[in-house]
Amino acid sequence: MLLLALDTATPAVTVALHDGTRTLAAADEVDARRHGELLLPAVDRVLAEAGATLGDVTGIVVGVGPGPYTGLRVGLMTATTVGAARGIPVHGLCTLDGIAHAAGEAGLEGPFVVATDARRKEVYWARYADARTRLGDPAVDRPADIAELVAGVPAVGMGARLYADTFTGVREDLPEHVSAAALAALAAERLAAGTGDGGEAGGFLPPLPLYLRRPDAKVPANYKVVTPR
Repeated sequence: MLLLALDTATPAVTVALHDGTRTLAAADEVDARRHGELLLPAVDRVLAEAGATLGDVTGIVVGVGPGPYTGLRVGLMTATTVGAARGIPVHGLCTLDGIAHAAGEAGLEGPFVVATDARRKEVYWARYADARTRLGDPAVDRPADIAELVAGVPAVGMGARLYADTFTGVREDLPEHVSAAALAALAAERLAAGTGDGGEAGGFLPPLPLYLRRPDAKVPANYKVVTPR
């Protein structure tokens, strides 16, 4: 097994190579405006550091979000293109699950929430019974609207840090963005356990974007099409 994992659903452009047991190489850079520019060079660096090529990769792991439209599609298009070109499977995982997995590996136990920045003064978030068990689907909400649900509950991620007055149990010692290394480790664990087909809560997702809302760019309501006669 040699998994190439990547995620662009948060401001982090993150890539890792995992052999099913450990992370062989990883690259992480936070820049919300340069996903397309940074991703492929990061893939090249990770492969070179591990002494591998794309021909050695047996599967792709990609974070499907939730995340902003533009950044999220960079990673998904790259993953599906490489998968199709090499004829290897592409395993989609919820980005929030990757953050939860990393938090668990860092020692977080018991119920907690993960929240990332959704912009527009909103967060993408989900509740977890533990690092491997998400309770329900991810959602996008204004922090004030979920205050009663998250107050005092341990919280991980940049969304929780941005709205610490709502996520009063925020853990600033734990990851703020997803890491491809955590996604790869989670995927390797599920593949080894044979739970890859367990659906959104316990397995892999199709490599399709989990937006949760419409893109920011819209056609003006009074747009007038002018065509030559």
